[in-house]
Amino acid sequence: MEKDLQEKEYLHAPERFADLINGVVCGGKKILRPSDLTEMDSQTGHLQASTRRGRWVPRRRPQYRDVIRKAAFGVNFMVIGIENQEEVHYLMPLRCMSYDASEYERQAAVVGRQVRRRKDITSAEFLSGFTKDSRLHPCVTLVLYYGEDWDGAANLHSILDFTDIPRDLRDKVNDYRIYVCEVRKFDKTDVFQTDLKQVFDCIRCADDPDKLYQLMTNDPAYQELDEETYDVIAEHIKTVELLKTKESSMEGGKVNMCNAIAQLIQRGRMEGLNQGIEQGIEQGIEQGIRALIETSIEYHSTREETQERLVEKMQISPGAAQEYIRQYWH
Repeated sequence: MEKDLQEKEYLHAPERFADLINGVVCGGKKILRPSDLTEMDSQTGHLQASTRRGRWVPRRRPQYRDVIRKAAFGVNFMVIGIENQEEVHYLMPLRCMSYDASEYERQAAVVGRQVRRRKDITSAEFLSGFTKDSRLHPCVTLVLYYGEDWDGAANLHSILDFTDIPRDLRDKVNDYRIYVCEVRKFDKTDVFQTDLKQVFDCIRCADDPDKLYQLMTNDPAYQELDEETYDVIAEHIKTVELLKTKESSMEGGKVNMCNAIAQLIQRGRMEGLNQGIEQGIEQGIEQGIRALIETSIEYHSTREETQERLVEKMQISPGAAQEYIRQYWH
């Protein structure tokens, strides 16, 4: 739930929403501008019939979109929705179709109220709540999938059972396709103009710590991330410690993720050293000294740092510490 809310808030920013559509849907073409976007109510719904004292009464079941915007193009506009998915939803074509149909129903209801006030319409137009020349605005839903592999359906026909259905009839069943962006497989992130690039790159490398660290150290953008961008990345790479070190890595409203990662590495290094020290002491002074030196080598400590720890932990003189280092430092 926490991750889902962060994703929604992150994509609420118009510059990111526009960048996402331009990058993923339009191949990097700057078709949509942030100023073209208008917020819409994320609650929608579709009509259902219910009984009340033996009578059929229409009622609306509410549905909630993750992010939805009205995008202006000249004098016209279209409605674009984004759905965030951590897990595969095997009824996604039906779900998206329901979202889009609900949006068309909402538009049709608005048109209907306007049409029925007119005096110059036919009886058919009055009953329809829609004139021959009325038009609805197009709607599309993009699914952002953050999991490993999308093995769900990509269209409505894929979840329908056509066994033994004659082709003449099957061909008359309308299909409905959906558009899924698999974030972990999207590697053309240079199309992005915002920090979506850093978010997508980190999610793609989330399971490979070496690639992730190399990615962050080679891209200066990670030294000045917005806090909400930092939070989204930290949640997706499943490193709770990053959220705990955020405050110490903030400056001027920006977060230095490289510094936060370095703190975690240093913390892990010190924990490893301390663990080696404790284990060594239990084995006896001589074995303990050797274990401390070997652990220091493993965690890339200097000879000077190791000498100081030997003096402190083993209660030996600096000269004796130097002698042990010469003996065991390989």
